[in-house]
Amino acid sequence: MARLIVVSNRVALPEDQAGRAGGLAVALREALVSFGGIWFGWSGKVAAQTSDRPRFIEEGPVTYAVLDLGRKDHAQYYNGFANRTLWPLFHYRMGLAEFTRQDYEGYMRVNTVFAEQLQPLLTDDDLIWVHDYHLIPLGGELRRLGARQRMGIFLHTPFPAMEVLLALTHHRRLVGSLCAYDVVGFQTENDRRSFFDYVLHEAGGWIGENGHVTVWGRSLVARVYPIGIEKGAFAEAAQRAQRTVAYRRLRASLNGRKLMIGVERLDYSKGLPERFEAFSRLLEKHPEHRAKVSFMQVAPISRSEVPEYRRLREELESLSGQINGQFGDYDWVPIRYLTRNFARSVLAGFYRQGAVGVVTPMRDGMNLVAKEYVASQNPQDPGVLVLSRFAGAARELTTALQVNPFDREDMADAMDRALGMALDERKERWVEMMRMVDENSLEAWREKYLADLNAAPFNG
Repeated sequence: MARLIVVSNRVALPEDQAGRAGGLAVALREALVSFGGIWFGWSGKVAAQTSDRPRFIEEGPVTYAVLDLGRKDHAQYYNGFANRTLWPLFHYRMGLAEFTRQDYEGYMRVNTVFAEQLQPLLTDDDLIWVHDYHLIPLGGELRRLGARQRMGIFLHTPFPAMEVLLALTHHRRLVGSLCAYDVVGFQTENDRRSFFDYVLHEAGGWIGENGHVTVWGRSLVARVYPIGIEKGAFAEAAQRAQRTVAYRRLRASLNGRKLMIGVERLDYSKGLPERFEAFSRLLEKHPEHRAKVSFMQVAPISRSEVPEYRRLREELESLSGQINGQFGDYDWVPIRYLTRNFARSVLAGFYRQGAVGVVTPMRDGMNLVAKEYVASQNPQDPGVLVLSRFAGAARELTTALQVNPFDREDMADAMDRALGMALDERKERWVEMMRMVDENSLEAWREKYLADLNAAPFNG
């Protein structure tokens, strides 16, 4: 039986999986336990120099093989090209993308090191599953070293339209690296269509039936695998959370008011300033909601070394203070803005309390918060999801109140509608969303992808 080799930028080590690991980490580990194999990638530690050999941790049938990144490699590969070039570009924020030769060289250098350290660990019939934009070149680097195993990559981010991607100096090499894999997975049909446009109109390739692609002398399949959540586990966590101190404290602090809730890490792709401004517009246009609803935004700080993220934090602090100063009263704070982390079990309870879930990214690969909010709801009294049409989840959660996150008026109107929606309509919308959450579960995503990877032609 083939082993599974999972490669990701960050590895969820065993000590991270006791309560802190997210659903994706759990799903990947379950697949590794089933197949037996290796989880390879960055340890999360920054050292003076990048490791010249992996550190191994054995746990049952799973081997964790991790490398520390040197300070220069971390700055150029991770903070640089991955997160100041590819991340904004893939999220259509071209004005925030920085292009430097040094960062690109660092990105390629780390992918080469990963390939050189991983290749000796491989056996001929391994299945290699690479994750996300950090490691797009890894497949090509492994092929250069002679690897002929079945290899696939899944992009958790959006994939940009061809005209956007062409702004990247090294677009041809990047897409060529994608084509070194046997299976390329996307979150939505829109993302795959962008890839097909490039293959057809820029690379001169050919698109066949069922996602088969022929380009640059390679044959591969490109398919859509919408990622999901552990619906049952999340629903159970939300029910259990009602007995926790955190849930009771939140409920008591609301004093009978409705809660609107948003949860995501601090990132400019999430549309947080626009969301704050939409809430302000709601209070301005509909004064009947003042002192009747509180908006809680949980936004843990991320990538604090990147200047754009520091500026975003300052902007949100200023906006929340301004809105609270304008509309707040001695017994009511309109916006509760929190930058600390909460355990998933606690967040499940917060979602359950939320009469309105606000998920309005400017662009997102999928956005699992939308699905987590739906799964956390009380079936007898579900809340309403306000969802950006530019989140991948909008392709599935069609009965959410879908909004244009660039239009504050549109979002404010949707918030108003959500707050006043009748129970029967809320139930009807929730049942349909829950059906999609159930259908496209995390397990279904994993099994569908691995089945296609296992069926790819073997070149060994």
